[in-house]
Amino acid sequence: MQALVIHGKQDLREENIDLPALAPGKVRLRMSFGGICGSDLHYYHEGANGAFVVREPLIPGHEMSGVVDEDPSGQWPLGTPVTLHPATFGQSQTGIEDKPHLWPNGAYLGSASTWPHTQGGMSQFLDVDASMLRALPDTLPLKRAALAEPLAVGLHGIEVAGGVDQKRVLVCGAGPIGLLAAAAALARGAKEVCITDILEGPLSRAKILGVHRTIQVDREVLPEEAFDVVLECTGVPVSINNAILAVRRAGVIAQIGMMPAAPQPIALASLIAKEVQLRGCFRFNNEIDEAIALLAANSNFDHVITHVLPAADAQQAFAIAKDAEVSGKVLIELWK
Repeated sequence: MQALVIHGKQDLREENIDLPALAPGKVRLRMSFGGICGSDLHYYHEGANGAFVVREPLIPGHEMSGVVDEDPSGQWPLGTPVTLHPATFGQSQTGIEDKPHLWPNGAYLGSASTWPHTQGGMSQFLDVDASMLRALPDTLPLKRAALAEPLAVGLHGIEVAGGVDQKRVLVCGAGPIGLLAAAAALARGAKEVCITDILEGPLSRAKILGVHRTIQVDREVLPEEAFDVVLECTGVPVSINNAILAVRRAGVIAQIGMMPAAPQPIALASLIAKEVQLRGCFRFNNEIDEAIALLAANSNFDHVITHVLPAADAQQAFAIAKDAEVSGKVLIELWK
């Protein structure tokens, strides 16, 4: 089968690899679309995503859609359009029994965090546990369905924040995760959704999604203590410091954007004085089911997708995805 394989820094190859026999309990998918995520960009451009270094050939991709190609159990009819919950959960621990996404020793499609690496879905076929499959409604096309995983990340941030219904919400960063978090906040009944960025391109895409206000933070002043909830989607220290100033007293910041493991220059004095809660967010639990429903009900999410390129142009797709001014979500159309 054909696959996109990262061998190291800026070494992405289209290869023909062996298709293994289908293991018991697995379902084989013929893949359709794969979204390029921030972690995929790090693996390609840097050969590592934080501490997770590409030590063997890695097929990227966890924002996926496809159709069922083979299911020996007969549970999934051939041709069923699906998306994936890309996590394999580890071992439960006391206190987090209901949070399997936090259980240790789990895995995620397209990740070098495990050894051997957990191969992703940017391939012609992918064999997965049936529990990972989510059938698509008739109103959800395969291209838009590739947004289910990143939209679930935004929805999880809202859950961690305690909800946004009738609240004033600030989203920091108008990249794909920020755009989807903003759209999710609007769908969840936020009274006001404001989004920031330093670039005009991402903010223009946010306007199309219907946010109430955009702020280009290198040119405009961000109001202080003006928001009940902040969804921080950049992981950049200066943006987190802005979030601390912008949230109201006793407000909540949901930290969706990932940061490097090294110490970071975060100014906590205002957070302490205002009793602001800074809450970490990691991937998602079961929010992908709500994400599918939202995507099926609203074609406006299509505006998050700015580019769709064939697998043969994958290197160009990764270059475009790195340019935040011109691109929102970049999808790769996999082999037909």
